[in-house]
Amino acid sequence: MDEVLLFIPRRYQPLLVFLLFVGIGAAIQGTIHAPERTWPNLLLDSFYLLSLAVAAIFFIASQRLCGARWSASLRRIPEALMAVTPVAAVLMFMVFLGRQWIYPWSRAGAFAEAPDMAGRVIYLQTPAVLERAVAVLVLWILFAGLFRKVSLQQDRDPDLIYHQRLNRYSAVFVVVFALSFTLGSFDWLISLEPEWFSTVYAIYVFSGCFVQGLSAVTLIAVLLNQPRLMREFVTPEQLHNLGRLLFAFSTFWAYIWTVQYLLIWYVNLPDEVTYYEKRVNGPWLFLFLLNPVANWVVPFILLLSADAKRNPRMLKFVCVLLLCGHWLDLYLLIMPSLSSTPRIGLLEPLIGVGYASLFGLIVLRSLTKASLVPRNDPFLASAMDKSH
Repeated sequence: MDEVLLFIPRRYQPLLVFLLFVGIGAAIQGTIHAPERTWPNLLLDSFYLLSLAVAAIFFIASQRLCGARWSASLRRIPEALMAVTPVAAVLMFMVFLGRQWIYPWSRAGAFAEAPDMAGRVIYLQTPAVLERAVAVLVLWILFAGLFRKVSLQQDRDPDLIYHQRLNRYSAVFVVVFALSFTLGSFDWLISLEPEWFSTVYAIYVFSGCFVQGLSAVTLIAVLLNQPRLMREFVTPEQLHNLGRLLFAFSTFWAYIWTVQYLLIWYVNLPDEVTYYEKRVNGPWLFLFLLNPVANWVVPFILLLSADAKRNPRMLKFVCVLLLCGHWLDLYLLIMPSLSSTPRIGLLEPLIGVGYASLFGLIVLRSLTKASLVPRNDPFLASAMDKSH
């Protein structure tokens, strides 16, 4: 097993390290010479990275609360993803160093002539936003550490107490996650346009976040489904289950996307339609229409059959598409609030590549720190019996 684990990082680590430094250099140069363009991209990529990590924790918690047995042998994959949480949290918090380039509420007297927004202005006081961010990020780091710690303890000790402890942590986490993710969505994303509001915004952001996490888990499972790695523990039945989850939750995302748009379009209130007016006119229209195509139409068609959900090549393509599609979704949530036109030049992909390389290095390192298959999980034997 050690030889297999070392095979992965030795093959990719030098390139990832190089690309990471390229991204760091681009970010530093950007914050100095083009801060109005760089800081929004740092917000976008930091939130993307953080949502990947948190979605992995939610995947583990939801699987345990549902009593799912089929995913027991795959648990190391979301654990590797949630290992990104501490670094992603630090990067997300560092974005607030450039808050004056991003958030209108951080500028003195920004809403002095908007008495109808007095409540939101009080809520979005900079110290309060920073305190909530610290609380949310610390909670997520804490739960990521707890899940990983107990999981590794279970590898060394077959006592059922660790399985039960993980189940209890899962129950607490989903409640904490519902509240904290809502706070994060409002403070970090919707407050880009504090005069606008949507009651389903947090659900919308969550749906995209969870599809993104499922895509990452499935993609890594497919990549590990090869000789010398995890082929005997990543079976067609498990790929089928992952494919069904992708199919279901990409459709759920499309449902929330449609509901939010149709409600605002039908009611046609001036305070609400301004959000979509920016996104359905001019150069943003193409990206706005591409968003549901990439995040739902194409995945829905490709994963419609049972055979497609078991096909590693098909799943790999759909997962990459959804990961790119969710980046586009977040791009449309953030950038139209800060710019009149899309701006994608050399800076944006360089910063994105740096974040992707950082993600890859952390995930690969986490995969090498423990057995790829969790030991002593009471559901492991059952999961493999069902898969065959």
